[in-house]
Amino acid sequence: MSQPKHLTGDKAGIEEFLSRFDVFLFDCDGVLWSGDFLFPNVAETLEMLRSKGKQLVFVTNNSTKSRADYKKKFDKMGIPANTEEVFGSSYSAAVYIARILKLPGPKNKVFVLGETGIEQELDAEGVSYIGGTDPAFRRDIEPEDFTNLANGSALDPDVGIVLSGLDFHVNYLKLATAFQYLQRGAVFLATNTDSTLPMAHSLFPGAGSSGAGLVKAIGKEALSLGKPSQAMMDAVEGKFQFDRSRTCMVGDRLNTDIQFGIEGKLGGTLAVLTGVSKKEEFLAEGAPTVPMAYVDTLGDLLG
Repeated sequence: MSQPKHLTGDKAGIEEFLSRFDVFLFDCDGVLWSGDFLFPNVAETLEMLRSKGKQLVFVTNNSTKSRADYKKKFDKMGIPANTEEVFGSSYSAAVYIARILKLPGPKNKVFVLGETGIEQELDAEGVSYIGGTDPAFRRDIEPEDFTNLANGSALDPDVGIVLSGLDFHVNYLKLATAFQYLQRGAVFLATNTDSTLPMAHSLFPGAGSSGAGLVKAIGKEALSLGKPSQAMMDAVEGKFQFDRSRTCMVGDRLNTDIQFGIEGKLGGTLAVLTGVSKKEEFLAEGAPTVPMAYVDTLGDLLG
């Protein structure tokens, strides 16, 4: 496999690279910003791409925010974007549940491990749910909970899906409840399975970490509806109707963003070194996931 091209400082190389694509799929955390810190020249870079007629889609695995939440964040950061350009893992999961997963009868209610971003997107798709941010589940487990979960009296008979995302309030009661639903045959889905979350110039446990106890307990992985799952790629393509050969995935994480683009047979992938993965990982001989090109920061695309 050929070495990826380092575009930083290579104005001609940048122009040639950009000319290959009509559509750019952008990760957000670690590429555009880290927490509330906007990386330099991000807004200018996105405006430059728009001025060249490029279509931009923001494909994020962060399940804690809905598309509307992301629109607010873009506004706060001074980045022109509209809600329809955002495709998050919570939205991807909601679309999958509402439009693709056909469960029989009333067994289409979701038990949520996650934050309000998931709930907002389920609401938007008309999917009923329990759990999530409900204060009834944000407490310590009590002795009677074990009995009521075991005999099923504390369970909703209409729940047929467990959806696991990043949960800032994960606790034993939530895990035990989700586990009981799964033991009774509920479909196991995840918004995404990222091990870490880039925030405040550091890394914190991600959705895959907050749901890891459930995976261990039930002994199987959830079907992920976030990057690098091709279920998400199919959903994104279905909505935006782009030519994959003229589309580039831009991201900071090799095993989600870059793998997402490679497995989706996109025309190109661009790694940005302001987030999780370091260049040594893909420049090493025999590296399993190698982008087509990389830049030190997204703003380097300005030349």
